[in-house]
Amino acid sequence: MTARVPYWMPWVRGTSALSPAATLPGRDGAGSCLGVAAESDFRTSAQTSGAWCRERARRALRAYWLVRPARARIGRSHAPWSVGNRAREPALEAIMRKPRTTVRSHRKQAACLEGRENHALNSTQAKPSAPDGLVKQNEEVLQGSVCPYHLFRDTAEITVFRNSLLSWYDQEKRDLPWRRWAEDEADLDRRAYAVWVSEVMLQQTQVATVINYYTRWMQKWPALQDLASASLEEVNQLWAGLGYYSRGRRLQEGARKVVEELGGHVPRTAETLQKLLPGVGRYTAGAIASIAFGQATGVVDGNVTRVLCRVRAIGADSSSTVVSQQLWSLVQQLVDPARPGDFNQAAMELGATVCTPQRPLCSQCPIQNLCWAHRRVEKEQLSASQSLPGSPDVEECAPNPRQCQLCPPPTEPWDPTLGVANFPRKAARKAPREECCAICVLEQLQARGSACLLLVQRPDSGLLAGLWEFPSVTLKPSEQHQRKAKALLQELQSWVGPLPAASLQPLGEVIHTFSHIKLTYLVYGLTLEGQTPNAPLPPGARWLTREEFHTAAVSTAMKKVFRMYEDHQPGSCKVQPSSQKRTSRKRPSRGQQVLEKYFQPHVPTDSPGLNSAT
Repeated sequence: MTARVPYWMPWVRGTSALSPAATLPGRDGAGSCLGVAAESDFRTSAQTSGAWCRERARRALRAYWLVRPARARIGRSHAPWSVGNRAREPALEAIMRKPRTTVRSHRKQAACLEGRENHALNSTQAKPSAPDGLVKQNEEVLQGSVCPYHLFRDTAEITVFRNSLLSWYDQEKRDLPWRRWAEDEADLDRRAYAVWVSEVMLQQTQVATVINYYTRWMQKWPALQDLASASLEEVNQLWAGLGYYSRGRRLQEGARKVVEELGGHVPRTAETLQKLLPGVGRYTAGAIASIAFGQATGVVDGNVTRVLCRVRAIGADSSSTVVSQQLWSLVQQLVDPARPGDFNQAAMELGATVCTPQRPLCSQCPIQNLCWAHRRVEKEQLSASQSLPGSPDVEECAPNPRQCQLCPPPTEPWDPTLGVANFPRKAARKAPREECCAICVLEQLQARGSACLLLVQRPDSGLLAGLWEFPSVTLKPSEQHQRKAKALLQELQSWVGPLPAASLQPLGEVIHTFSHIKLTYLVYGLTLEGQTPNAPLPPGARWLTREEFHTAAVSTAMKKVFRMYEDHQPGSCKVQPSSQKRTSRKRPSRGQQVLEKYFQPHVPTDSPGLNSAT
């Protein structure tokens, strides 16, 4: 008969070091069955009473833990009172509820342990311990094991991060027009409008390109009321060439909503900005709220993503939901409550000027001593100098690397040639789909030498909505030239009526890539000399002079098409560039050049020599 096992025995708590089965082999089929039987005995014993039942339950419990491997008992998750076994706790507590005065002190220890376990059961998942005052980590991100260096757990480290970044920003920040506008403007609504316009323009567009557009925009519409009263044609005309044209349209829609429905006052928090204004997402709302209104909220854009992924060595796909949630949690933890707008701009400034995608300037980084990616580079360089066969990571990951949702995947090893640019990692971009269309530049020459171009307006939704373009038809690349020209001629006649018997002149191809479409334009030209179409133009079509065309709301692709048309006009010097003429003669070899130079003085000027034109 097996001796009774007291409730307070260490092996019951899952401490494998004191367990008599610490050296037993791993689990086998019999052990698994016995474990199931033990669990069944728990439930049966909990419903009965008496010493015999308690003794039987203790035997089953002891047998169950003896056949379990030692590694399965390490940690509290394998104990009968863990979160995964919470259903068995009432039964075990009922079995062990027997008055014994000799073990009172041990029962107090068990009560303390039970209190700690109940606290763990009240939470949905295990969370890392953190000092007081730190923001709780996102629960969805921490469902699996996460390496500790991916997080900020020290308030002192956060303080150093803030102070170093803001001190650098105060000295190195660029003088940009939207920053001056926000600093000098006292009216909160006008300040928010200035920030709003800049943040929308800066989406997917470089700062150098935005500066001129922003200056012209604010000169024409310095307030929300001015933009709300403008026409969509005017907005598209000023936005032409900036790309992503739906941004301008949504910006005007938001301005009209503020003026007509919100009394001319911009919402003051990031939550209400994102909820009430069309086209305002989480990033734009956070930028407006922090810069214009001083709300302590962080922002995450491409620059901030790159900085945080390198500082915390986050090597998983930066576009994944898990990484995105973790980055938003980190930036909310780091943002300075006293200067939230400056902090967000400093983080973006650091990513744009120092922590760049390629060839980052790590020696100029103010937070280099906090960067785990930089530590990884130094460790790799040290290992290479010592000729070590291999080096571990900066800090060991979870027991199973696959459990860490923020570490680089094992299929993408460290590339020493990239350095800190190993972070962040992005998934391979999906190739844009290819489309083809035939387009015609129809020009009407008038008696006085002036000329007009036919342009039609695109639909109000979809790609390049509301912009003007030359008449075109979408085709399949496999269609023959005759069918393409016939379909395009029918499209032209639908706008201007019957045309004289004239053939379309093929000019070439123009390829323009949008964010998700690679569009090939098959360019044709048609010139009407002294002939005026009979039918008036229907709505959505108009004639424009060449000067008006360059200032109209047309896309960059249309300007490329018109440039090809100009190159093929009679008398244009671009029809056959001089560089093409020079390629007709084969370049002489090095030896031939030496011979030409040696014999050149002796060649008579009146006879064809080696250097004469062919």
